[in-house]
Amino acid sequence: MRYILAALSVLLSAGFALGDEPRLDNPMVESPTWNDIRGDISGDAPLLDGSNLLTLTAPYRADDAATVPITIEQTDKTVGPISSIKLVIDENPSPLAAEIRFGPAMMPLKFETRVRVNQYSNVRVIATTPEGSYMIGRFVKASGGCSAPATKDPAAALKGMGEMRLRSFDTATAAQNVRREAQIMIRHPNYSGLQRDQVTQLFIGAHFINELEVRQGNELLFALEGGISISENPTFRFAYIDDGSPELTVHAVDTEGNVFDQALPKRPPA
Repeated sequence: MRYILAALSVLLSAGFALGDEPRLDNPMVESPTWNDIRGDISGDAPLLDGSNLLTLTAPYRADDAATVPITIEQTDKTVGPISSIKLVIDENPSPLAAEIRFGPAMMPLKFETRVRVNQYSNVRVIATTPEGSYMIGRFVKASGGCSAPATKDPAAALKGMGEMRLRSFDTATAAQNVRREAQIMIRHPNYSGLQRDQVTQLFIGAHFINELEVRQGNELLFALEGGISISENPTFRFAYIDDGSPELTVHAVDTEGNVFDQALPKRPPA
């Protein structure tokens, strides 16, 4: 017994918690599904290795399959700009989670959101630049994310739909041409069509934000075409060059034709 305890002590002192797997990375695994869907996602264009261009951070084992955090960050600033990305989750019912276009103020790219992962899957980012398309990915262990029930009952989940909140970082100065970070949250159930009403056990119809634009002044920061894989109450955190305009404007449209427009002040009132 003392030898077992000694071995456990060594593992713990090395920084491994019981139950964790001592991995430093979670690279993609071989995916027959990707071989089947690649043509629909990226066509015949060659996909270059993106590991020197950007990083994709995603958990190896997700705490919550319905809200898996992913962060995309450009590491090589000499390549680009990155004009758009495709976010792909191989094993989801609808693998193309989102297509996102970026304006110049978003360069170099740093972008974070949360997604649903329905079963163990590679998560990929395909970045488009003037030099070509680059791909990077991570393998995520999660299951049931697309069918996980909303955090509230349907009536409560729909209440306040379209409300938005902005959190700004590094706003001590109002100077222009300063790189800042911001986070936008939009209240919306983003139903995938695979969830059941917890009372009736009937499926809840798909209802999600499929168009989103964020601007400062007249300048586009990013525009997103989304699907069922973006999480409930979508959240986006991003870095951008502040042009000095006082607010960010958000325009969102969901699959039922609801339109949500809001101007969000970058800084709280003095």
